[in-house]
Parts: sequence; structure tokens; C-alpha cells
Amino acid sequence: MASLNVGPLGEYIREQRRNAQYSLRQLAEAAGVSNPYLSQIERGLRKPSAEILQQIAKALRISAETLYVQAGILEERRGEGLELRASILADPLINERQKQALLAVYDAFLKENAAAADPVTAADGAEDPAGGVGGSTDEHRGEAP
Repeated sequence: MASLNVGPLGEYIREQRRNAQYSLRQLAEAAGVSNPYLSQIERGLRKPSAEILQQIAKALRISAETLYVQAGILEERRGEGLELRASILADPLINERQKQALLAVYDAFLKENAAAADPVTAADGAEDPAGGVGGSTDEHRGEAP
């Protein structure tokens, strides 16, 4: 069985819990999770969902994005987009496949915009068969792809 590699996340949550002066039981209650489940998360035995991480972050009064980065759900980035990514990942109305699809589209838009802002990259993107960067403006006439 493969290792979950969530030890650093659990250690981070434990550290934040102690900094907030919460007992394990108090944090579990505030986050709406069971005491044994939170204990397993802290010991690196369980990998919590984005929704559970959001509940824990709210109880600890820390950024959910910080926990997402610690969990490896989000890459640590400098700049905008973390709040949007966190919101997508925490949305209980869509499933994990849909969340990943939304994030992939968002990343594609960011890459396209970065390429358009950098003439060297934009020149490379002009040969993109998908027509992502160097395409004509009449390509899109409101038709669905």
C-alpha cells in the first residue's frame, strides 16, 4: 500500500492547533469532525478532503489556501488565484473530477494570458495547433467548441 505522505500536513495542523491553544477535542468539535479522525489527520494516517481542510482552517482562523498548499492540493504561488482555487476545491456542489476540470481551464487561461503578455512566449504560442494564442479574432463567433 502506498504511503499517503500527509505527515507534514498533520504536523502543520497540530502546530497551528497548539498555537491557537486548542485541545484536539476542542478543534475537532469546532471543525465539525470526529476526535479520532482529526487525530489520524495529525498523525499523517488520513488525507482529508478539501472540504474538511476548509472546516479545520475556519476553526483555526487560518487561510484554507495555506492548508491546501500544505496538503499538496495547491501549488504555492505568488500572486492571485489562490482564493479562487480554494473556493473551487471547497465547493461541495461539484465533484472532484469537475473541480479538477475547472482548475485545468483556469490554468490554461492563465498560461494563455502570460504568453500574450510576453512577446517571446507569444511567438512560440502562435504555432500552437489549438490556436490558443496566435489565432485570429474571428475564430470565435459565439459557437460552442
